[in-house]
Amino acid sequence: MSAARSTAAGGGAAHGKGAGGKAAGGKAPGGERLFIGGEWVTPDDGHYDVIDPATEEVVGRAPEASRAQVAEAVTAAREAFEGWSRTAPEERAAVLGRAAEVMRREFVPYAELAQAETGATTATARGMQVGVSLARFQRYARGALEPVETALPPQVNEAGHGGTSHALKAMGDGKAGIFGALAVRRPVGVVTCITSYNNPWANAAGKVAPALAMGNTVVVKPAPQDPLSVYRMAEALAEAGAPPGVVNVVTGARPEVGEAAVAADGVDMVSFTGSTAVGQKIAEECGRGMKRQLMELGGKGAALVFDDADLETAVAAIGTTFSFYSGQICTAPTRVLAQRGIHDRLVAGLARYAERLTVGDPRAPGTVVGPVISAAHRDRIEAYAELAVKEGARLVTGGQRPPGERGFYVAPTLFADCTNAMRAVREEIFGPVVVVVPFDDEEEGIALANDSDYGLLDYVFSADVARAFRVAGRLRAGGVGINTVGRNMEAPFGGFKRSGVGRDVGSYALHAYSEMQSIVWPG
Repeated sequence: MSAARSTAAGGGAAHGKGAGGKAAGGKAPGGERLFIGGEWVTPDDGHYDVIDPATEEVVGRAPEASRAQVAEAVTAAREAFEGWSRTAPEERAAVLGRAAEVMRREFVPYAELAQAETGATTATARGMQVGVSLARFQRYARGALEPVETALPPQVNEAGHGGTSHALKAMGDGKAGIFGALAVRRPVGVVTCITSYNNPWANAAGKVAPALAMGNTVVVKPAPQDPLSVYRMAEALAEAGAPPGVVNVVTGARPEVGEAAVAADGVDMVSFTGSTAVGQKIAEECGRGMKRQLMELGGKGAALVFDDADLETAVAAIGTTFSFYSGQICTAPTRVLAQRGIHDRLVAGLARYAERLTVGDPRAPGTVVGPVISAAHRDRIEAYAELAVKEGARLVTGGQRPPGERGFYVAPTLFADCTNAMRAVREEIFGPVVVVVPFDDEEEGIALANDSDYGLLDYVFSADVARAFRVAGRLRAGGVGINTVGRNMEAPFGGFKRSGVGRDVGSYALHAYSEMQSIVWPG
């Protein structure tokens, strides 16, 4: 066991160093050191502050890795791969299961740290961050035991049973006849996992757990805004018995850290969640090295609300954009397409819903909307709101910074009288902002929904289930919710167009972190 549990949320005092700047004794240093090869390592380039978005106070100090230390992490993962990939699936399952139990034991302090780093409400930090992470580790403990082999039907070659084909002779093999085959999923190798800031627990777990279940090793580069939770995940895995080098965590506020984790020669795959712009740069680098990619990028989810929809259901579903992660979620139904028959009632209902939401301290029991991640992101959201007004949208509610001297808060904001040509309608704002565009008939609604660079999740609200399924089939999106924004966590998740490449969640994540190998033999 290379790291013992630390109860410090944001980092403790520095501990003594052994050779090479590594922490002596194996005591977890609370996030002030990197985790490389099973050791807590002093960062070459110092530290930076992690800020609580609700209070603007320092949560802890995060280590700033050098390019050389990122290379060390990749080397450690490379060296650990041979052993980990050959462990019995039952052993990998046991490690993941024990890590989940550590998360259960430390549930409250882990959630408190997540809340401090992200500004999430208490319910979100517990249920949707640490709770989802725990569930994902449990899911992929079972996933490690899923069959990896698929038997294929025997095939008779062109020469017929017992014959000899010219092709086989040319390859120096005079045998022909019936050939059996297996398709087998093998681990990809070393996976760089780059996570998003909106959910440091669940997002990291959705990458690390299935990657480890399949026998890969990982180098995790968390978002710079909230990396401390990922070090707690590394602690949990170390306590659970993950061998040194199987999981490595490197952090940094500078882009060089992520760039090095993507470009390293020893990396076989990059799994990234974040903006489309950054994803495109990563894809270019992966292309140069022919590395596998899993990209979960931006979204501008369209919610088509037809005249016959249950408005209460539609309002409550769309209203999650205002409250869930304060709109900082790529799956949010931020772009509402309202059929004209219900347009005014829907706008009025959304306005009432937004105005009832309590904005403020995420630790307070009644708070529904917490802060956004940073002052810079708050300024970006406010700039989009100003732009929407300049473009001709009608501000229905919000648009003003809530009162208070501290914290990065944005009021739930609703715009009507929008068109698909507006930047506020076309671009991902990633905040508690909803725009409403009217449409006349089904064909126009579908056309407006598909007129987007994004295609992650769309939504259809209609009492006519046949129409809802018909419309869903024509939407260019990786997923469609019908009369719900809920998710089935076994359904494949990913996007069309600029919303991503590949699919994960459920067994699809196991497929994403594996390569197919064919094995053929003569019958």
